Amino acid sequence: MAYPPAAQSPSPPRQPSVKVILASADVSRVVDRIAHQILEKTQGAADTVLLGIPTRGVPLARRLAARISTFEDVTVPVGVLDITLYRDDLRRHATRAVGPTDLPPGGIDGKRVVLVDDVLFSGRTVRAALDALSDVGRPASVQLAVLVDRGHRQLPIRADYVGKNIPTALAESVKVTLAETDGADEVRLYGGTTS
Repeated sequence: MAYPPAAQSPSPPRQPSVKVILASADVSRVVDRIAHQILEKTQGAADTVLLGIPTRGVPLARRLAARISTFEDVTVPVGVLDITLYRDDLRRHATRAVGPTDLPPGGIDGKRVVLVDDVLFSGRTVRAALDALSDVGRPASVQLAVLVDRGHRQLPIRADYVGKNIPTALAESVKVTLAETDGADEVRLYGGTTS
């Protein structure tokens, strides 16, 4: 007499893997390092303006300005550059609220502008920022500072200041949280699965 095969218990569902790339103290060290690099590369931040790209680029720009002030007693103007209307994915995603562009009182004409963002990925956000920038002034030069560069560029864009290079797969994602916007400082890498 043949017996039916024993029922196999289903395997547990696979969980997406999460890896902390930068903890809070690491984020602080990275911001300090970028601030020092900006001071060195801009001859003491002379005629330099920091423009944060919302959302997390704005608090990062403010932190950089604060650290530069601490290190060299230099006040670097900080502003906000909204890129919503310049994005090339507006038709594919839900309508986004237009935020304010807030330039420092001295403006950006003839200044060295450092765009600040949290993650550099395809380069499309930076391209939109460059388009938005051309509508609000004519800087002498433009540089880019990012907390994380995860690769996979689709446009010929490179950051001048990078906190951390994180080689990633396209299927992975990088999530930056900051105390000002999310309650804590951390950079996590999501992707793949673990059993």
